[in-house]
Amino acid sequence: MSIVLFLLPIALLLGLAGLAAFFWALRNGQFDDPEGAASRILIDDEDEEDER
Repeated sequence: MSIVLFLLPIALLLGLAGLAAFFWALRNGQFDDPEGAASRILIDDEDEEDER
């Protein structure tokens, strides 16, 4: 039983640290355009062929 009293606060702190890191990344724009780079690669190739 004493191990639960030791591990429970550690698990809660790690969970809160992960949640805080997620909200920090969200606020700093880490998830703004997750598919944009993949789409730009395809679009840029087509545009270069059209210009030639």
